[in-house]
Amino acid sequence: MKGLELSKAYFVQCGKPMLQEKFGDIYHYLAFGLVGSGSECYGYDDKLSIDHDFEPSFCIFVPNYPELTDKRLFELERAYKALQSEFLGFKKSPLAPVGSKRHGVISIADFYNSKVGKVGKLDTQDWFLVPEFSLLEATNGEVFEDNLGEFTAMRESLRYYPEDVRLKKLAGNLLLMGQAGQYNYYRCVARGENGGGQLALVEFVKACMQTIFLLNRQYMPYYKWSFKALRELSKLSELSCVLEYLISSPNDSEHFLKKQECVENIAKQIINELKAQCLTQNLTNELEQHAYSVNNHIKDALLRNENIFYGV
Repeated sequence: MKGLELSKAYFVQCGKPMLQEKFGDIYHYLAFGLVGSGSECYGYDDKLSIDHDFEPSFCIFVPNYPELTDKRLFELERAYKALQSEFLGFKKSPLAPVGSKRHGVISIADFYNSKVGKVGKLDTQDWFLVPEFSLLEATNGEVFEDNLGEFTAMRESLRYYPEDVRLKKLAGNLLLMGQAGQYNYYRCVARGENGGGQLALVEFVKACMQTIFLLNRQYMPYYKWSFKALRELSKLSELSCVLEYLISSPNDSEHFLKKQECVENIAKQIINELKAQCLTQNLTNELEQHAYSVNNHIKDALLRNENIFYGV
């Protein structure tokens, strides 16, 4: 059973009846779901996931209202912890999950401050300061019920980058791809710097993956889930295998030419998608030139004139 399914069943069968009975006076303020850190919030949990931080649990998100006194919230947390400790064959852990609080009573302000640094609308600069995986953690999982709508409203405002922000990030990553893959890889290996060459490919692959997510208008998750998430995208997901090959194979004479060919083929597919999204009309296969074409589509003049690497 997936963690998200377990969480929802635990809320519906155990949590909700208790909460409606004992906290009817504040129930209409509360939101419930499973959102944030942990593979279960992405739907990526598997048999290995149950060895830590996997348990019947859910989040109770609370706004800041006078009726939600410290005493009442303490009672709410205590009642949540008193819910049955075993459910559908899974047991609650006696220890809190590693890192920030993931389950139980969580202030809406605390949750969004921990993920994006503020509560309320992000301005242009904010979007560049927040790590992408944090934006995904703020919008992943599922909200089972949101009686007030405050939690969901903030969640929806973070659903994806504004278009100018997306384009600035896209332009910078395209330029990184060109420099690392189409230029530096060849020069490093030609000089006998195989380690440097492999680092160049790692940079190329990281920038390429970022580019693919941006072209799909999807946030890229924390690095350990990036390839899994890439394979699920609707556009260019077929590149996942060749990207893995680039960073997992040697740079001897047998692979060197093949890897250069792979880089150029990847560049062609990326450029085709840029053209499909009407972001470039340049005829060259040099990603650097397409990076500047994308940057020129940014409407905000101040952002457009920032260094092209501003978004990476």
